[in-house]
This record gives sequence, structure tokens and C-alpha cells, in this order.
Amino acid sequence: MLHRIKKNDTILVIKGKDKGKKGSVIDIDAKSDAVLVKGIGVVTKHQKAKKSGQTSRIVKEEGYIKLCKVMPVCPSCKKTCKIQTSRIADGNKVRLCNKCKEAF
Repeated sequence: MLHRIKKNDTILVIKGKDKGKKGSVIDIDAKSDAVLVKGIGVVTKHQKAKKSGQTSRIVKEEGYIKLCKVMPVCPSCKKTCKIQTSRIADGNKVRLCNKCKEAF
């Protein structure tokens, strides 16, 4: 499946508990169609002390969000958009904003 969201893209969450929040993409999991976004989808994990001298603690870190719950934000028009792909004159593929037709 072609993922039109790539690493370091700015996205907007359109569904779920973090609806309306913006963030940048840290990682994409292609097998499960999920995306890891900085500061969004924060989950709490309890870590047990493994060795003597360590303390148990609660860690908050980002969790994966389904790709269908996010939408990319165009860097030029600052609006959410669907992404088109097209080939330029030298044969390379370019991602385009569907609204303003600017390249990503």
C-alpha cells in the first residue's frame, strides 16, 4: 500500500482522543498501517525495577496511531489536504497538495 505520509511530515489528528492536535511524524509502521507522532497518542507504561538499586517508575511515551486517523498538513497553505503524486520533467515523483498544488 502506498503511504502518502512520510517521516517528519506535519499531521493533524482527525479522529480519536487526540482529535485536533498537530505533530510531526517520528516513525511509520507499514505492516500495521500505523504512525508514531511526537507528543500525540501518549500511553502510560509501568516499569518494574529489574536490578537492586533501581526503582519502579511510570513512563509516558508516544504510542502508534492508525494511519486512517491522521491527515497531512500542507507546509505552504497550512491546511489539511489529500496528497497527489505526479512526475516532473526529469522523471522523479513529487508529492503535491490537492488544494494549492504545491510540492511537499
